[in-house]
Amino acid sequence: MYPSSIQKLIESFRSLPGVGEKTAERYALSVSEMDPVKVEQFAQALTGVKEKLRRCRICGNLSDQDECEICRNPDRSHKQIFVVQSPKDVIAMEKTGEFRGVYHVLNGVISPSKGVMPEDLDIDSLVKRALEAEEVILATSNTMDGETTAMYLDRLLKEQCPDVLVTRIAHGLPAGGLLDYADEMTLAYALSNRRRMQ
Repeated sequence: MYPSSIQKLIESFRSLPGVGEKTAERYALSVSEMDPVKVEQFAQALTGVKEKLRRCRICGNLSDQDECEICRNPDRSHKQIFVVQSPKDVIAMEKTGEFRGVYHVLNGVISPSKGVMPEDLDIDSLVKRALEAEEVILATSNTMDGETTAMYLDRLLKEQCPDVLVTRIAHGLPAGGLLDYADEMTLAYALSNRRRMQ
């Protein structure tokens, strides 16, 4: 139906999460109508992400430098660490404007059914950071794997960092909900109503 170059572009857009056939077709046709300079800028933006983006050496968040903007910011409290599953969760929390501490990105959750074990996550560096902190806020998702991860971290941190307060965000989020899909008000409520782990 479409020339092969357009069909390949449609298939590329289809590989993105949440992009269906019709949306992929619209995107591909839009690109075909773009000014060549804009197409080149678009292509450079795509390759630039793969070439320049890395993980912050401190927290694991996405960054263009060795340390992300949040970890480099002297106005952020490094005594309060907000533990999340992915960089998308950091962005979701930052949109609330409510949290002035720093983050730690686990890059997943413990999920034995999927073969993801504690050693597959960025947990060792969290424990090292927690030794210097006053509070660690666990903000994994309100799913079975998210709860398993939170309970594991709570037990580990209490054993290895006994002076640190470990809290869990209050879930004004629906069961099975993910942070990056929640609105700012819900996230702000969940943060302000966090509770001590039992």
